[in-house]
Amino acid sequence: MSLTLHLMASKPVLYSLLVFLLSLVAYAQRNESVVIPGSSLSPSLNRTSWLSPSGRFAFGFYPQGDLFTIGIWLIHQTEKTIIWTANRDDPPVSADATLKFTKSGTLQLRTEADVEKTISDASEPAASAAMLDSGNFVLYKNDSSIIWETFDFPTDTILGGQNLSMGKSLVSSVSELDQSSGRFSLNMQGDGNLVAYPVNSSNQPDDAYWSSRTNSGVGDLLALSPQGVLAILHAEKVLASSSYPHNNNGSIIHRLTLDADGIVRLYAHHFDRDNNSSMFMEWSSLPNQCQVKGFCGLNSYCSVTANKTDCTCYPGFDFVNPGSKFLGCYRNFTDDDCIRSEDSMVLYGMVGLENMWWGDYSYSVVAAMEEDCSNSCSKDCNCGAVLFRNNICSKFKLPLRYGRVDKDKSAQKAFFKVIARKILTDLPGPSDPNVRVVTDGKSGLVLILATCLGFISCLCFIFAVYSFLRYKHQVRRYKRLSENANLGLSDDFTLRSFSYDELEKATGGFKDELGRGSFGAVYKGTISGGDKTIAVKRVEKIAEEGQREFQAEMAAIARTHHRNLVRLLGFCIEGSRKLLVYEFMSNGSLADLLFKAAIHPVWKQRVKIALDVARGILYLHEECGVYIIHCNIKPQNILMDDTWTAKISDFGLAKLLLPNQLSRKTIWGERATEFSYFAPEWQKNALISVKSDIYSFGVVLLEIVCCRRSIELNAPIADEIVLSSWVYNRFVAGELDKLVEDENVDFKTLERMVKVGLWCIQEDPALRPSMKNVILMLEGTMDIPVPPSPVVSDVDVP
Repeated sequence: MSLTLHLMASKPVLYSLLVFLLSLVAYAQRNESVVIPGSSLSPSLNRTSWLSPSGRFAFGFYPQGDLFTIGIWLIHQTEKTIIWTANRDDPPVSADATLKFTKSGTLQLRTEADVEKTISDASEPAASAAMLDSGNFVLYKNDSSIIWETFDFPTDTILGGQNLSMGKSLVSSVSELDQSSGRFSLNMQGDGNLVAYPVNSSNQPDDAYWSSRTNSGVGDLLALSPQGVLAILHAEKVLASSSYPHNNNGSIIHRLTLDADGIVRLYAHHFDRDNNSSMFMEWSSLPNQCQVKGFCGLNSYCSVTANKTDCTCYPGFDFVNPGSKFLGCYRNFTDDDCIRSEDSMVLYGMVGLENMWWGDYSYSVVAAMEEDCSNSCSKDCNCGAVLFRNNICSKFKLPLRYGRVDKDKSAQKAFFKVIARKILTDLPGPSDPNVRVVTDGKSGLVLILATCLGFISCLCFIFAVYSFLRYKHQVRRYKRLSENANLGLSDDFTLRSFSYDELEKATGGFKDELGRGSFGAVYKGTISGGDKTIAVKRVEKIAEEGQREFQAEMAAIARTHHRNLVRLLGFCIEGSRKLLVYEFMSNGSLADLLFKAAIHPVWKQRVKIALDVARGILYLHEECGVYIIHCNIKPQNILMDDTWTAKISDFGLAKLLLPNQLSRKTIWGERATEFSYFAPEWQKNALISVKSDIYSFGVVLLEIVCCRRSIELNAPIADEIVLSSWVYNRFVAGELDKLVEDENVDFKTLERMVKVGLWCIQEDPALRPSMKNVILMLEGTMDIPVPPSPVVSDVDVP
């Protein structure tokens, strides 16, 4: 009778038998290759590893791309099988690195930059070391007792003869090629249960996706014997057993690995007489990849077709990174209009999928018919999706976790809110045949939408013809102006051209000054019979020989159109006189709203303003075609229109300054406190990039949160003078409530905004996020790590 049958037939004997089997590993310790103090390894030398006596295991440097990592691996494999990795989340090292077993008895890694890091943390110096045939690398005292071993610090794998004790865990790798910590963990819990979780979860039962179901209530031990028996010892439960018979020459090596996809698998490596091996999978914890919670990210679902697993965004969502689908999806529209609209059903439609399941709790469960269920979500600004089953309607907020196709939910439908005009384009093409797209509403909805789209297409055609004729007229007009002024304006320059006399008359002789900034004064005026209000900027500090550069910048600014940018309407160039005509912003600047107004804007309005500014900067950095670095983001350059929408002004003008004017004093203006909006690279004369704008946005974001200036010399206590330091100290102390005086603050949103602001003002530009990621973090669709302390440089105030 086989070993497995004996174990299953005689549970009381299991513990004793496994202890005996595990003790056989001591035999390997008598047949070892000893490493003495002073020995070293390096990728640049001939010796890169220390081998076990059988030559099947190696400890040392293994390649990771063009760099190297320290670990243990099985050799004589078609593909390298990594068993253990040292300091797995540290970056790989170059070929100039050295690993030395020092004479003081420690394993010491020295990188190419002469940085030293200890690999072993033994309690006392070691006298020798060895790579054993068990796959364990050990350090010995003089009396040959082990003082440190890799078996005590598993990464994603345990081998035959190795245990996973209570409180320890295996953490998956990112991939087979990248052994740093991945997205899943296998925990040996104190209650005797072996459980798999996503690593970014709360490790609660709702987050678990596999369990050994051995809840004994006491500490337990997961053991893998050299013969391939996998068992929970105290619970006397065998999870898996090798199909290969036992042999004493160690030609079969068993390993249990939490693979990068989150599934636990038992493998057998069979070695022949020439030490070549073949690998077989003997056991798997889950039959279906989609049962792994977190395999697909937020707002996406997992499906399997023809043994191929794929992640797909729900309707109304796009991938955060199409090349890394596991990162999840973000909503491809905002629901700001839902709050302002009296009838949100006009704005939104519902697109549905059948056979859907996800792992979140609903905030509302009511009895309803299918059509009433989907309609109730389209009317509810808090609702992102609903599940309908057996006349029960469950509403859910976003984001949605752990989505997957579930054939057992054949009578269940999920409906997702999308913009009405996108209801056709957002219909998914699921790869799983068990998924069927459903749409709500009346049977004539598609016909109505098709008719509307046809009508809109006709209007667009008519508008295109009109625009073309208008464009040709403008081209001829500007050509004539170009010839008269001898400025050579390009044919695609379609702004309105004003004369100086027209603007002088429109502004009443430039009497009503609205403000004065880094590039000149701004005056209020009216045109078109006095019924259209404009803002006229007299641009100063522009070189006379720079007129063609001025013309090119105006052409670039004219091509920018975004709801969060102040629109340029026209220009005037007459000799040294250069003026710009903008739309008028009736509610002043953000600086007036935050620092001068008797009543500060409410919390929801401040959150909206922050997102408005972020979307405007994203457009300038990535979407407008002529990428623009603003160089002067501050509350004075953020204006508010009559609907309290924030719009960025003065973009694209920084390039027009003379080289000797591109100094801190010129850019920062006359107020010394405005230096705080500028990134440290300004004072260091380093390269100015989009990350400089992100630094400025971070300062403005913290000002929006706290409704105060970044430097407040009249602060009641010295700790509050510098806003960034005060915010960070309150964040670390868990006292964010001291930053705001509002009563109706959403503290989750407050924490998100503070963390984003602190990331944006990091001194190292490489640490600052892109503006796209800033928006995703502010919207709550991307996790935000805890930010380090922003380093505030000492700046000489001009």
